[in-house]
Amino acid sequence: MMRQSWPVRVGQALTLREVAASVCFAAIGFVLVGTVTALWSNPWFVRMTPAAGFEVALLAAQSLLGGLYFGIRAPSCGIKSASSGGILGFLGVACPVCNKVLLAIFGTGFLLTYFEPIRLYVGLIGTGILVFALCRKLGARAMSEPLAG
Repeated sequence: MMRQSWPVRVGQALTLREVAASVCFAAIGFVLVGTVTALWSNPWFVRMTPAAGFEVALLAAQSLLGGLYFGIRAPSCGIKSASSGGILGFLGVACPVCNKVLLAIFGTGFLLTYFEPIRLYVGLIGTGILVFALCRKLGARAMSEPLAG
């Protein structure tokens, strides 16, 4: 009998509860972050710089990865990696001028001149870190499960 790779084993071993939790976490994350970053019109937040178009797709990928990360149970995880990826992902989709912390530290000129052109790459790096954290968590889960057969 051929041994299956860990992604296949984990995919087969997901419970209905984990899938439901992952979908809920992903949907909540998408709506909350999209609203806070004003990717769509809402009465609570206004975006000072127009969205470039990549933000919604990047947010969808980050929400899916984050939902899976928080919905899947595992014996150990890389919470520092996931947190770093989430923060960088948020900075990648957020309006740089609307972020009061960044604005207070760096100022408008710096953010629009230097950060805005690399914002997409910051978001992609954050998404990559989330992929790494999820793979690490899934790998730990697969290694802790007994082999069938």
